[in-house]
Amino acid sequence: MFQEKRQEITRGITQEERGFFASQPAAWPLYETLTRCMEQVCPPFTVQVHKTQITFRARYGFASVSLRRIKGCPPVFFLLSFGLPYAISSPRLNMVVEPYPQRFTHHMIISREDQLDEEAMGWLLQACHFALVK
Repeated sequence: MFQEKRQEITRGITQEERGFFASQPAAWPLYETLTRCMEQVCPPFTVQVHKTQITFRARYGFASVSLRRIKGCPPVFFLLSFGLPYAISSPRLNMVVEPYPQRFTHHMIISREDQLDEEAMGWLLQACHFALVK
């Protein structure tokens, strides 16, 4: 888990967010860790809860969490997706797609807190900055 503290947590987790995990409550602590880490490293962002995903937005959406199963999902997980203007090559990423020219969506299965480390938070920070300037 990413430990550096750049700012105090300012956003409370909502009942909508908690309700999103009703079908997979064991993944809720992972989500709490993710949001705590993101609040420490990312500029202020908002959260929108939808039926199939939770979207993190700066000026535009930069990351999302879903419970959609893809190949290799363990029993407890969520799928963390984030967008960048370039593709990252890493064995930690389960899929990278280019839905639009120069827009790459990266998908990463999160099943343990230690996966929310400095590298993952760095990717999310880059995605957040990209959402602010695109």
